[in-house]
Amino acid sequence: MARKSKWIPCVLLGMILLAAGCGTGQKDATEAAINAAQAAIDAVQSEAAKYVPDQLQAAQNSLQQAKDALAKSDYRAALSSAKDAATKARELATAAATKRDEWTKEWTDMSATMPKSLDQIKARLKAYSHGARLPAGMDKTALDEAQTQYDHLKQNWADASAAASQGHLGDAVNKLTGAQDAIAKLKEMLGIK
Repeated sequence: MARKSKWIPCVLLGMILLAAGCGTGQKDATEAAINAAQAAIDAVQSEAAKYVPDQLQAAQNSLQQAKDALAKSDYRAALSSAKDAATKARELATAAATKRDEWTKEWTDMSATMPKSLDQIKARLKAYSHGARLPAGMDKTALDEAQTQYDHLKQNWADASAAASQGHLGDAVNKLTGAQDAIAKLKEMLGIK
């Protein structure tokens, strides 16, 4: 699918340029260019909406500018905006794939470390609540605070896991922003190496 989405905008851009150069009339050539740009955006829209929504919006804005210029019979501006929209559509495919790979790696790394860390924290909190000697500088109040932090981190992990299982890796990664630092501080507070 990734290969298909990379060549579709290239072929459509070629069609735009061909249509613009043919003697089919400025209006027909411009309409063909706009249709080709629309098809290029449609081909990558679902992936782009997940991973690079801002760039998708920019491509859609260029396409709308092309349509608006066509409605005013400004074929030159319409053709220019259609070409810009097709170029942005081609860039969307690459940017979405890059962002997807980045989030997949981040999620894979988090999935490998967070559950283990949360289990370590849970075990230590349980031991302390059952009478194990508290680390220096920790009292009952600090232990209660650590338990609250653990509960919060555990909920963040559950929410992130649910988002990831629904295919929303960006949301999953964002839900855990700062969680690794919080876990490291909590482990240090509890004397976990």
